[in-house]
Amino acid sequence: MNSKYQQLKKIKEEILNLTTSPLYKYRLKQGVWPIVGEGDHDARLMFVGEAPGKNEVKVGRPFIGKSGQVLTRLLNEVSIKRESVYITSVVKDRPPGNRKPTPEELAIYSPLMKRQIDIIKPKIIVSLGGFALSWIWSNYGEGESGKISQIHGQVKSLDKSRWQMMLMPLYHPAVALYDRSKINILRQDMTKLVKLLA
Repeated sequence: MNSKYQQLKKIKEEILNLTTSPLYKYRLKQGVWPIVGEGDHDARLMFVGEAPGKNEVKVGRPFIGKSGQVLTRLLNEVSIKRESVYITSVVKDRPPGNRKPTPEELAIYSPLMKRQIDIIKPKIIVSLGGFALSWIWSNYGEGESGKISQIHGQVKSLDKSRWQMMLMPLYHPAVALYDRSKINILRQDMTKLVKLLA
């Protein structure tokens, strides 16, 4: 059996039994699932969001709601198969009311996210939204990252990693649901991502 599979399975088991998380009891009360991640364990591309939404936790899969449909459509448009990438979020449980994760919650889930990155060893991490950008940059970048509105679609080296790894920040796909003009920006950035992969 693939050792990456075994390592990621261990993380999944830990998350399922993460009683130290303030979100654990909320998850049980709601009768929903944590979101570990989904996709190719040898993926060159890893997409990272903030935390799962209400549709995701019902079925235990990342980015399958409306914003996930936008992401899947964007991937299809540039001929990237969703199953060839790895998709996850920094925080693995949904905060109540879709609020921002607290510092305490972030401290609990961050080591698990770092382990996933260490196991998969992506060449490019694609942050989806400002929260994911901030987390990735604070853990793997150097200096100031800049706001997502300023640096989306730009390639950044992640110098703290133990292998050559790059970051490309993208707007969260949800922005296209509220501001239709952003879909073209997302398309342009996705095209840049494909060229970077090539």
